[in-house]
Amino acid sequence: MNNQDAANILNIVGEVNPEITKLAYRRASMKFHPDRNPAGLVMMQTINAAYETLKDFFGQCDNELTGYDDLLNDAINAIINCEGLIIEVCGNWVWLTGETLKHKNFIKEAKFKWASQKKMWYFRPEEWKSSNRQNNSMDDIRITHGSISIKTKPMQEIA
Repeated sequence: MNNQDAANILNIVGEVNPEITKLAYRRASMKFHPDRNPAGLVMMQTINAAYETLKDFFGQCDNELTGYDDLLNDAINAIINCEGLIIEVCGNWVWLTGETLKHKNFIKEAKFKWASQKKMWYFRPEEWKSSNRQNNSMDDIRITHGSISIKTKPMQEIA
């Protein structure tokens, strides 16, 4: 994960130092903890990766995606209970594979888009436009931005 992706996830704008990073990490951990949030497992893994990236960083991050943490959480929560999906967070993007066909309409409603070259669904905020128009493979993206993934299971009903 690069510094800008990590700052977006931790919702840090401007100056970044270990103290600011630690405070943002604690705030995000409380907000997206698995006990409070259905997508908590994915969010905590993402938050932990962002913290590891920035914990010793001193510098500036021009974060244009304030509130990205909430957008990411909402997107994951929208599809977390779809059985058989594999959710993968790479930097600022969420990728979906697995049994997506049976959940196609639901995935579209959650504002995911189809990447025809990669044969995967992806989510990114509407405001964010990629300046990189290269045809990177998913392996290249995983190497550049890191990767966190889980396979979804349906919620168990309480008897």
